[in-house]
Amino acid sequence: MQSLREVTEEFRKNKKALGHFNISDSNQLEAIAEAARETGLPVIIGLSEGEREFFPLAHARSLILQYRTEGLPLYLNADHTYSLQKAKEAIDAGVDSVVVDGAQLPLEQNVALSKSVVEYAQGRAAVEGELGYIGQSSKQLDELPEGVTEANLTSAEDAKKFVFETGADMFAPAVGNIHGMLKNAKEPRLHADRIKDIAGAVGVPLVLHGASGNTDEDIRAAVAAGIAIVHINTELRVHYRDALKGSLRLGETTPYKFLAPAVANMKSFVVQKIRLFANQ
Repeated sequence: MQSLREVTEEFRKNKKALGHFNISDSNQLEAIAEAARETGLPVIIGLSEGEREFFPLAHARSLILQYRTEGLPLYLNADHTYSLQKAKEAIDAGVDSVVVDGAQLPLEQNVALSKSVVEYAQGRAAVEGELGYIGQSSKQLDELPEGVTEANLTSAEDAKKFVFETGADMFAPAVGNIHGMLKNAKEPRLHADRIKDIAGAVGVPLVLHGASGNTDEDIRAAVAAGIAIVHINTELRVHYRDALKGSLRLGETTPYKFLAPAVANMKSFVVQKIRLFANQ
């Protein structure tokens, strides 16, 4: 099986993107694994700091290793990691990659944190850095997060400086994307021109966070411009929650019965998304 670095680079060269989906339990992992089985496409499983407090990385990794014995190309990512200590714990737990989230820090502090994680990883895990604020909440939102503006998009100049000084393997910019998903409005348009400029400046795979709710048209343009990994969380949670609500209304008490529709709904959503990202 290819390493995550290898498969991401291959997708980038072919103007395709890998799907990254967050989970909180083994049922959600099953849905994503079955989507990978149906499509034959590699998928990244993500757990943020909060998610891995509920569902530890060691548990997720054990299940992913089992799925790999069945031929499923699944990778494990420690998503949104805010400190060197938490990054060390994730790397030692055997993740394929770790996201260093210093996006709210001043640039020099963000660079220092990300560089320290790269030095600790020593190639054992791919390290992704972030630059540019896109909010933090993976929820349905009434309005754009404060501070998310076109004026605060990541510049190609800052991106180049960040990647050069940190040695990060992957880079996540702010290009019109937001964490979470607006309830009653369309998502902001993604800036494909800015993505293209950043891709040309940094020379490493780009990652799009906060892609819940973006149009297929915007996603295709972002991938063509240089995005190699696309993160989905909030939209996935909504599909899981809504299907679970429907089955619970029927009064079913057996967990594997009332959970089954949520898993099936989630799998169907993931299949559609990873085929979109891979231009299938």
